[in-house]
Amino acid sequence: MRRALAVAALACAAAAAHAQNPTSAANPFWGSVTAEPVTGEPLKLSLDDAVERGLKNNLGLKEAENAQKVLQGEKNQALQLFLPTISLSGDTGYYMHDLAALGFGPKTIAKFTSLFPEGKIPAGLSLITRDDLTEGQIHYSQILFSGPVIQGWKAVGAAERASYYAKMSARGEVVQQVAKAYLRAIADESEVENAKALVEQAQVLEDHAHAAHEAGVAANLDELRARVQLEAQQQTLIAAQNQQAKDLILLKREIGIDPGQVIELTDPAPYSELAEQTPDEVRALAYKSRQDYQILQNQAVEFKAAHAVYRSERLPTLSFVSYYGTSTVDGAGTHGNFIAMGVLSFPIFREAKLRGDADASKATMDATNAQLADLRTHIDEQVRVALLDVSASKQLADVARSNVDLATRALSDETDRVNAGVDDNLPLVTAQATLASAENNLVESVYQYNVSKLALARAAGVLEQQYRAYLGQ
Repeated sequence: MRRALAVAALACAAAAAHAQNPTSAANPFWGSVTAEPVTGEPLKLSLDDAVERGLKNNLGLKEAENAQKVLQGEKNQALQLFLPTISLSGDTGYYMHDLAALGFGPKTIAKFTSLFPEGKIPAGLSLITRDDLTEGQIHYSQILFSGPVIQGWKAVGAAERASYYAKMSARGEVVQQVAKAYLRAIADESEVENAKALVEQAQVLEDHAHAAHEAGVAANLDELRARVQLEAQQQTLIAAQNQQAKDLILLKREIGIDPGQVIELTDPAPYSELAEQTPDEVRALAYKSRQDYQILQNQAVEFKAAHAVYRSERLPTLSFVSYYGTSTVDGAGTHGNFIAMGVLSFPIFREAKLRGDADASKATMDATNAQLADLRTHIDEQVRVALLDVSASKQLADVARSNVDLATRALSDETDRVNAGVDDNLPLVTAQATLASAENNLVESVYQYNVSKLALARAAGVLEQQYRAYLGQ
């Protein structure tokens, strides 16, 4: 019954572990079962494809699914206590018996001399006997009433439901992790494209400065500035390409693709405004849909039933037991035997243990109820924080987009001034760096806006079903 707790803790700890190094040892949701070998052709991958692969191969989800199967097995084991148990056995063999060891020594046999012909013990009577014995038995037993069994069944049922919601919570975690990794890779791709464009611009500027210097119409300093700017942009491009490659490896590890497989992301970075929602609306949806809330609710039922198990141990247990067997001994024929009885048992001198068990289970039940009350407040907090993040990241993305437009216009104007010979290239280099920073900020702002919308869907408990709607795809 406790395995559901482990799965729930696994799903809840994934978000905290996301700040650590991205390895499956720190967080199983960063690992997967590699499903396919490397192919020579690039694998085209959409966001939906990535999520589907993650739900199929992700290591964290597989652990949650296996934990649910364990609970299902335990529920079947508990069911057996309500069903009759029937066993059949049989054996045959050659046996040797020592009558003296069984209590039939010479003195005991002498008491039965009157039963023998002429009142004498037959000569040569041996105390060692031999026989061939064949036996068959069938046993039947069933518990008719047991308070602990009834309450234990309820507890196992609640634990199984908790494990189901733990699995569903793990599915939501997979969707969030995979979608974030996919969006991060898209953002990396945009940053690489921006860096390439800036390298090309810097190369044009450097060529222009070199030609002007060779023609004697520009100072050597202008050419040096242009060359420094070109090499700075080349460094930025190398760093962006390296980061993109690492983030693609992480994405592939999360969804079961071999790290050596080349993939092509087919979906562009989504950008759309999210319909305005109030904290009350999202909170009401979360109380209905959040899997971690459902987990704690079922754990509260489980521990309440477990507490009832210990309290009901004082009640008597009624069971029925029957037996039928037959034995065949060579020379003595076949004989059957039968028994049918009811068994009523109840504890007498176990009060200290019963009270201790009940007190310990009540403490666990009270702790779970306290956690459930705290989670309601925590959900309210998460919802409000998620809504604030969505609003703030949306405004930051709008400002970043405006900054890109302004920086692009400034760079265009400064390029015209330099080409006209009005300015040297220092303001041009500055404008180019400003545009690079603005474009990177825009890419990061759009990424953070999409991540905040995913976090809001996760806080509402509807991420797996509605992630595309929240992203605006």
